[in-house]
Amino acid sequence: MATAFWRPDQDNDSLAAEGTGTPAVGFWKAGHTPTLIAAFLYFDLAFMVWVLLGPLAPEISKTLGLTPAQKGLMVALPTLAGALLRVVNGLLVDRIGPKRSGAINQVIVIIGLFCAWSMGVTSFGGTLALGVILGFAGASFAIALPLASRWYPPEHQGKAMGFAGMGNSGTVFAALFAPTLARMFGWNAVLGLACIPLTLVLAVYLMLAKDAPNPPAPRKLVDYAALLKQADAWWLMAFYAVTFGGFVGLAASLPIYFTDQFGLSSVVAGYCTAGCVFAGSLVRPMGGALADKIGGVKALMMVYAVAAIALVGVSQAPSLIAALCLFVVAMLALGTGNGSVFQLVPQRFQAEIGVMTGLVGMAGGIGGFYLASSLGLAKQFTGSFAPGFLIFAGLAVVALASVARVRARWRATWKTGARI
Repeated sequence: MATAFWRPDQDNDSLAAEGTGTPAVGFWKAGHTPTLIAAFLYFDLAFMVWVLLGPLAPEISKTLGLTPAQKGLMVALPTLAGALLRVVNGLLVDRIGPKRSGAINQVIVIIGLFCAWSMGVTSFGGTLALGVILGFAGASFAIALPLASRWYPPEHQGKAMGFAGMGNSGTVFAALFAPTLARMFGWNAVLGLACIPLTLVLAVYLMLAKDAPNPPAPRKLVDYAALLKQADAWWLMAFYAVTFGGFVGLAASLPIYFTDQFGLSSVVAGYCTAGCVFAGSLVRPMGGALADKIGGVKALMMVYAVAAIALVGVSQAPSLIAALCLFVVAMLALGTGNGSVFQLVPQRFQAEIGVMTGLVGMAGGIGGFYLASSLGLAKQFTGSFAPGFLIFAGLAVVALASVARVRARWRATWKTGARI
């Protein structure tokens, strides 16, 4: 019997009517596992280098004599570049397919890192230029998720998107290994060393990944613009700006926070950051599964409440242990929220999943840019990181109120076989 695959332009009823599949099919039989693994690995290594400047920031700052605001901008710029490039990748995915789009982006990142290593980065402007190149790695979000999502039916979207999205655990590798390697070989050498695993994973990706059959027809540019006229698109973008923005903003900024706030070495700060980031990465697929079970709306409401409380606590944390525990709680909540948002996206925008992934991912990157840069500005102008954390906690409260506002309309108007 031939294996059946879900297409973004099909719903569960049509699948059942055609006899090609049913909602009862188990997750691991519902799609294409090698592609799911390839999407995860590609995303994982891309995220590793996307936030690379964060763990290296203490050493780079010493070498180049950067101010707190400059450090904040340096680690925030890759998130902004990645955010803008995700829209480009959303367009690219719909035209040449996610597999080829991912290969192109990975090659750009490898070449950029190799050039930075061979020529050296010797100025603040050089770190900003490198940050733009690393933005291509951050833009992998708009490729890896459609690559996986297009193989899976609506009732498994949360798990598929969550598993592929768990690639944000690559930030753990950056936090664990980059500071130690920088101490051993110098921080500039880390840029060259990063090319090795990137190249290996690119080879595996090319062997395993396969574009889903029967992809949706490419949209015209005016069709993409039309999505921004829909309120639901803006709501989903705003919700992800808080969940993913908080996650990636903290992942990039925590090495600076731990070294400046508590005087830790860059290596120990990297270990602390890795612990926090690992927590947020681990629960992303759990967030998708939770949203599949209870609905993404209910999951998000819980997420924002917990994240807001934790971030307020961080702003007043009296010790390293207290701050570390609160950051873990915040990252657990935000990681769960990342999976929850992307359980909702394909329920509302099935046929436009490529461009919507780009738009929502762009918003997440902008949220991360805001958080990372605002923490640096807060430290420079007030002498404390607290105002930056408090403002972002306030944004989580606003997001909570917004979810409560739209949930009744979404549940009444969205036509989907899955919980929302």
